[in-house]
Amino acid sequence: MHKLYSLQNGTDIRGVAYKDENNSKEITLSTEDVKIIASGFATWLTDKEKKENIKISLGMDSRITGEDFINASKEILTNLGIDVIDCGLATTPSMFMSTIIEDYNCDGAIMFTASHMPYIYNGMKMFTKSGCLEKTDLKDILDICVSKNFIESDRTGNITKKMLIDDYSRILVEKIRKGVNSTENFDRPFEGMRIIVDAGNGAGGFFAEKVLQKLGANTEGSQFLNPDGKFPNHIPNPENKEAMESISAATIDNKADLGIIFDTDVDRAAIVDSNGKSINKNALIAVISSIVLEEYPNSTIVTDSVTSNGLAEYIKNLGGIHHRFKRGYKNVINESIRLNESGIISPLAIETSGHAALKENYFLDDGAYLISKILIKSALLNREGKNITDLISNLKEAKESFEYRIKINEEDFKSYAEEIISDLRIFVDLDLSWKEANDNYEGIRVNCNSEEEKAWFLLRVSLHEPLLVLNIESDLRGGCKKVFDKLEIFLSKYNLDF
Repeated sequence: MHKLYSLQNGTDIRGVAYKDENNSKEITLSTEDVKIIASGFATWLTDKEKKENIKISLGMDSRITGEDFINASKEILTNLGIDVIDCGLATTPSMFMSTIIEDYNCDGAIMFTASHMPYIYNGMKMFTKSGCLEKTDLKDILDICVSKNFIESDRTGNITKKMLIDDYSRILVEKIRKGVNSTENFDRPFEGMRIIVDAGNGAGGFFAEKVLQKLGANTEGSQFLNPDGKFPNHIPNPENKEAMESISAATIDNKADLGIIFDTDVDRAAIVDSNGKSINKNALIAVISSIVLEEYPNSTIVTDSVTSNGLAEYIKNLGGIHHRFKRGYKNVINESIRLNESGIISPLAIETSGHAALKENYFLDDGAYLISKILIKSALLNREGKNITDLISNLKEAKESFEYRIKINEEDFKSYAEEIISDLRIFVDLDLSWKEANDNYEGIRVNCNSEEEKAWFLLRVSLHEPLLVLNIESDLRGGCKKVFDKLEIFLSKYNLDF
């Protein structure tokens, strides 16, 4: 297999791009690789658009290698006759918007990011006006790269430098002003509120100054706003325990009304209430579902497979329909799009990781847009002396939640995993207190109804690695262990490492 194919990670390119004395990994994504892949994207896009003078925007998060990758891409793309807009430090969602915003109107966009991965990594996420490339599109581009059948041109493309993040911030500010629609203070609807941001030294620091301060919020106490590709304070990741503890402590210490945390490239986010309580995963889904279901009553909310029973009940009590689908944010988004195309209203697709995409926003997974929707509601609640936590006061949260990642020691791990899951169905049928859930779109989800368990579990194969992933939640302390003990007996006969 050609090396370039190994860089594909779903819909992204990912690889080790930086080496220093603190790591021993060899570089797998070089500037030369980036040039080749950018050339492949330009060739694929030119063929797709069937026109001359293609325009591509380039942006990056704070990673160390971002600027080198942008410069390398500018050189090769302009040599191929492509016009380039250099957006500099940007967010992944804003790079898609460069294909939509009138003053940009790009045919395609490349964002250099590796999301929340360690600083030695970087990657490429590519967009057209239709959104993020699908896996098959990226495979087609890599096929072009391997064949080296690139476009040629007699002209040299133009390079334009633009401050995309400023233009994108103005879109968010205008949306929030219109959403709150304050008759007393239209321009500064967050006057009197303290809202702090933790960007984790990624690309999200703009949100404090260019959005919140413009809207009148006091952002004193915000932290790690300056871009630093080595992420010296904590990993920019709402799923990271250390990161969430950091923004929670800052929110309490600064007596803030709300704390906001973004991942590196701002396609994910989470919030913290005034008491320092984290609102992410199921709780975050509940908050945005509550907001969306006010706007679209009785509509369908699509989530990934590991959401809780308490969330399903919460959505149902609001009059919504919970459609639990597969893991993988593109799977969730594409399922919501499919439902809409079939006539079922589905305004929201959201994964427990924090990837949230709304139909009203091009089904773009955009952490800043998600937070803007929540902030509008927060400002309206603030007028009534309430806060965002009041929206989810009826959400039932599990007492325990665990995830186990179990290594599969077989070369054909996916077939082996399917065999295990098929056998597990028989095992489940023999237990009178266990019942397989109806909505199994991947792996097997089982409700464990005994008085000592009161739990559910989901066993599935990892999207990319030779792993079985086991999620268990229980309404009882010790309930997860009871379930795991039974499963361990079953799984012990297979070639696995716990």
